Amino acid sequence: MTSAELLVDAFGRVRENVHGAVAGLGQDELSARIDPDANSIAWLIWHLTRVQDDHIADVANLEQVWTAAGWAKRFDLPFVDEATGYGHRAAEVAELDGISADLLLGYYDAVHAQTIDYVSGLVDADLPRIVDTRWDPPVTLGVRLISVVDDDIQHSGQAAYIRGVLLRRR
Repeated sequence: MTSAELLVDAFGRVRENVHGAVAGLGQDELSARIDPDANSIAWLIWHLTRVQDDHIADVANLEQVWTAAGWAKRFDLPFVDEATGYGHRAAEVAELDGISADLLLGYYDAVHAQTIDYVSGLVDADLPRIVDTRWDPPVTLGVRLISVVDDDIQHSGQAAYIRGVLLRRR
């Protein structure tokens, strides 16, 4: 298995997790919060997708799918286009209330497609490239990609947990 195949598999698993957390839920369930300061499924999926879009576009030297394909306009959120959800508080999380599963998954799938297109073309020699010098040690492409996978898995797992709580309450 090559590094590219490993990354394609990892991002494929994220896709399965995202779809599993969202599939069949209505807007009320996607917007539900298990306490007033908790994140909703909609916010978690939007956030993990925005981070993936931001980070992959940066390392691939591409425009983010969010703006390039008009997703920012479709979501019509009161955030700057660069917002990824870092630092959002309860009021910002609530801005995702009413977002549909189709919109969330449409954006996620578009970002996933761009991600897979990029990572499938990588070779081992690409991974040590420094992509972020703001850290000590500087961040390599390989570390950045694993960081995105890790973040995605954590947030999709949180969304799946919330889904389980909500479905038990039915």
